[in-house]
Amino acid sequence: MTTVALWVVGVAAAFAVYTYIGYPVALFVLAIVRRRRSGGTGTGAGEGEGEREPRGDWPRITIVLPVYNEAAVIRDTLENLLKVDYPADRREILVLSDASTDETDKVVRSYAHRGVRLMRLPVRGGKTAAENAALPFLRGDIIVNTDASVRVHREAVKRLVASFADPTVGVASSYNVSVARMTAHANAAEGWYVGYDMWVRDLESRVSGSVGAAGCLYAVRAPIQSQRLPTALTRDFAAALLARERGLRAVSVRGAICFVPRIASLQHEYRRKVRTITGGIETLYFKRALLNPFRYGLFAWILASHKVCRWLVPHVGLLTLLALAGLAGTVPWVVWGLALAGFAAVCGLVGWGWPEQWQLPRILAVPAYLVMGNMAALHASIPGRCGA
Repeated sequence: MTTVALWVVGVAAAFAVYTYIGYPVALFVLAIVRRRRSGGTGTGAGEGEGEREPRGDWPRITIVLPVYNEAAVIRDTLENLLKVDYPADRREILVLSDASTDETDKVVRSYAHRGVRLMRLPVRGGKTAAENAALPFLRGDIIVNTDASVRVHREAVKRLVASFADPTVGVASSYNVSVARMTAHANAAEGWYVGYDMWVRDLESRVSGSVGAAGCLYAVRAPIQSQRLPTALTRDFAAALLARERGLRAVSVRGAICFVPRIASLQHEYRRKVRTITGGIETLYFKRALLNPFRYGLFAWILASHKVCRWLVPHVGLLTLLALAGLAGTVPWVVWGLALAGFAAVCGLVGWGWPEQWQLPRILAVPAYLVMGNMAALHASIPGRCGA
């Protein structure tokens, strides 16, 4: 039994290292190889994607903004979108009000003379349901999806749209920058994780295409956006998968900057992650055929490594804890592994109850965020929460 437990610990450690370190390192090597084979010109998002000017006129775009009770921020959001650098006669803004009960609709209507349209759903159905209902009313050749809580850099939309000058691009995603609403708050480690995730998406774009888009700001060719989705799915993830089915790729555009405010509370961030991962599992199950390496090759490996492996890490971690417990008293170093796990658990508990307006020390914030994220993945995978 000791040998079996040691194997479990070794394999689990190797799996976690591969998921968060080995996988991006492999992407980095593949990106270098592909760049050399293409003569050093590069095709990834970090090497010119979003820098090209489209031939002729800029394409017509529709900026889609789903909202629910965003009266506190909707005016600033619309002002921000109206100031982006894009020809006014080539863009419109469509706000999807998911049966808002506050002053959101009234504020949006006051912008009608500036090219902002309001579509109100009579009954709340969720973000994907609102996006489905809006499909017949989209006029743009490119659909730009964004969120009321973020702020879009003035050049970001042009950078995204310019990416479609490459006919192989079906989805173009922003480069997110995590910003804090307050100088001190409990959820201080989110910015680190966002930066890591943007780095991985950039590498994926250089190799074969990213497996998803940043929900806060991304652009899609109209034929891809026009497909109705089951309401449990998340369109930002599904868009990249739909593009791949059409032989197109999703790219992360480094110059398309979107400022995303951090959620100050770890409890609120946990609930957001549970919703996001639950929708992600639903979406991947819906398009599970893309995991077939014989049909989709390198993309299937990228999809499995980025999504499936990350979601499996906490499950593997539970097996590791059981194996370590079984080795206690027989292998000297096991006590250090159990102590490390105990420290992380304590950090998670402290972070969970930490007042959001107080700065959580970094030595506690990073492990607390990691514990929270893995617990959210476990929660989201509970049978009955997803169609799988």
